Amino acid sequence: MSQIQDSPLKKLHPTQLTVGMIEVKKKKKHLAQLNADEQRRFMKEHPMPAVVGPEGKLYITDHHHLGRAALEAGLDTGFFEVKADLSNLTGDAFWKEMERRAWVHPLDQNGVRHQFDQIPHHLDGLVDDIYRSLAGFVRDQGYAKTPTPFAEFVWADFFRRLIPIEDVEADFDSMVTRAVQLAKSSEAEGLPGYR
Repeated sequence: MSQIQDSPLKKLHPTQLTVGMIEVKKKKKHLAQLNADEQRRFMKEHPMPAVVGPEGKLYITDHHHLGRAALEAGLDTGFFEVKADLSNLTGDAFWKEMERRAWVHPLDQNGVRHQFDQIPHHLDGLVDDIYRSLAGFVRDQGYAKTPTPFAEFVWADFFRRLIPIEDVEADFDSMVTRAVQLAKSSEAEGLPGYR
């Protein structure tokens, strides 16, 4: 088991293009209500899984929402746990191995795949995908948390196909209720965490 270590949040590199900013704001609000010691303890209790990449850079493979929320709440430090050391790989070889292990997800806020070099270099470069927020708010009510990599992206794409963006933007709370119903429907059968 690898050791939990700390790092300046600005030195952690994402492995995706998007986050759900509504979910980020919820996590930021939670962090802002904690004092400095509680914030540090909370971050340490929720380490971001990371891969050591080229030039020793740290690439987080999960908890992007927490990392972005911590930055926005004014925290300087995050905690990570190394899952693999791929620092011997460079360029395409690194990203191909990351993809082989399902540790990278270069889809934008419209569900369109991009080249790996389009992934932002820092957490503050992640863009909003409202369907990621929808998937995050539906989790636990409509589907189970699962170790399947990037399961929320799968759910976000499912909701993207069935709920118009105008409806999600106009009344997010009502669309969460609608999405919970969809998550429990037979249409969602086979998705990760389906109940």
